[in-house]
Amino acid sequence: MRVAIFGAGAWGSALARHTAARHPVMLWARDPALVEALRRERRNERYLPGVELPATVAFTHRLDEACEWLAQAPSLAVIGTAVAGLRPTLRALDARLPATAGVVWLCKGIEAGTGRLPHQVAGEELHGRATGVLSGPSFAQEVAAALPVALTVASADAALKAAAIEAFHHGPARIYRSDDVVGVELGGALKNVMAIAAGICDGLALGHNARAALITRGLAETARLGAALGARGETFMGLAGLGDLVLTCTGDLSRNRRVGLALAGGEALSEIVARLGHVAEGVPCAAAADALARELGVEMPIVAAVVAVLSGSLRPRDAVLALLARESRAEHG
Repeated sequence: MRVAIFGAGAWGSALARHTAARHPVMLWARDPALVEALRRERRNERYLPGVELPATVAFTHRLDEACEWLAQAPSLAVIGTAVAGLRPTLRALDARLPATAGVVWLCKGIEAGTGRLPHQVAGEELHGRATGVLSGPSFAQEVAAALPVALTVASADAALKAAAIEAFHHGPARIYRSDDVVGVELGGALKNVMAIAAGICDGLALGHNARAALITRGLAETARLGAALGARGETFMGLAGLGDLVLTCTGDLSRNRRVGLALAGGEALSEIVARLGHVAEGVPCAAAADALARELGVEMPIVAAVVAVLSGSLRPRDAVLALLARESRAEHG
């Protein structure tokens, strides 16, 4: 089969390298200069430095070229943009993609301004296509280094899940199946917000006990919002829930955790984001998640505290103190 990945950031490039061990891959980037550098150097030094991309990966900045290439064989289109780029990318691809190509996205977040999860965005922009999400605990650098990883593909379409497994389930990568798209997407979105909180916790040197409590209660908040949206509780105990949450809250490669660490150190959010050079999805997702929770009447105090810190209305230490001052309650129910 042929796999086209639309978005040449760190994760898109890492997945291209992995997939190319078994299938021909075309990696699309919006920037012609980046595509030229990729062709010349076969490395994405901007987003995934030091990683060689094999000869089975082709590059283009033309959407038409990538879609025409997909039409020549059974194919899968993978959207590797951030959440903010998902809608315009899907809109541009809808009329171009071959009718048989399924669509899978990698982004983890909630669309700012609309409160839509990625599958809802896809439902508004794509017509008559099989779609799904690939998510789970995965740092791009480790996938690119061919270290073991386990991911979940979620879709209502069995053929789409089979195509994703054919594309990605090989070598060090194990792919599981799910039909709980809402749960898988929500777990991926909210773990980024919780990772900012975990970074604040660690940056303030509050200890391992505090971090463990934060991760556990963050998972409880995620499950509450998931229940309100119709997700299944067991999804949040799986790879796209607990697995991704633990990785992103504790791993040094987590951009969102680094945002929290820097906020705890007194740095301005604008400076932190500029220095990262990559998107930290938890920053825009926090406000979107908070708005969605309020709309549904779901209590999410950790998310609200992160929003307050990001907006500058609370200092990190004051946000922690406010959480600690909350009244005792039953752990479940």
